[in-house]
Amino acid sequence: MKLKFLGTGTSQGIPVIGSTHPVCLSTDPKDKRLRSSVMITDEGGKKILIDCGPDFRQQMLMNNETTVDALLLTHEHNDHVIGLDDLRPIIFQKKQDVSIYCMPRVGNEIKNRFHYAFSEIRYPGAPSFQLHYINDEIFRIGHTEILPIKVLHHQLPILGFKFKNLVYITDASDITSEEKEKLKNLDFLIINCLRKTEPHIAHYILPEVLELVEELQPKMTYLTHISNRLGFHKELEDELPEHIRPAYDGLEIEF
Repeated sequence: MKLKFLGTGTSQGIPVIGSTHPVCLSTDPKDKRLRSSVMITDEGGKKILIDCGPDFRQQMLMNNETTVDALLLTHEHNDHVIGLDDLRPIIFQKKQDVSIYCMPRVGNEIKNRFHYAFSEIRYPGAPSFQLHYINDEIFRIGHTEILPIKVLHHQLPILGFKFKNLVYITDASDITSEEKEKLKNLDFLIINCLRKTEPHIAHYILPEVLELVEELQPKMTYLTHISNRLGFHKELEDELPEHIRPAYDGLEIEF
């Protein structure tokens, strides 16, 4: 299986509009970060997208991706769902609904924000989705087994996802001891890391991630959902230990 980072930035992306922060002015392509999303290609070639934010169209075009067979949503914040309308070309080409896997709360938000996609009488150009509600039980897409991981984004329960021995978590600020048992001795842990200092109410920062990695002992950790305040990509690579790397847009890993 393969995972491609379509975006590794936080909700404002990098560069931030109007910002003169040095990272926002960087000419290094790895310091340009679209909103967080990944594409999983399973062993049968199916494309499983995790989150569909405002940069979805641009991400698909930049990465020469042409289809989505299923969409997993971590939660309902706009930087993770507001690109759903841009799935329309895929829906029209495949002549079928896109299957979305999410918690019931998230599904209700999708129905509210994209009400025109669920109307009994739909405009011919509207998108169409098939919602599948999940909780904390293993589910399958084709032959791919997926285990939801429950985490907290401040006080909001959201999901990460485990594929084989890889876990993808974004927007977390706390993980219970019970859920951490599912994260021990991973080959790959992908985890949000907003900035270096100043604790954040809803996101892990670097010291907390380092502590988590020490506790869980994954073989390799990639940081995502990164803000400009985490620093330059090149400097992060030099500062961090070899088993912890900042991810970047377009990075691919096999697992």
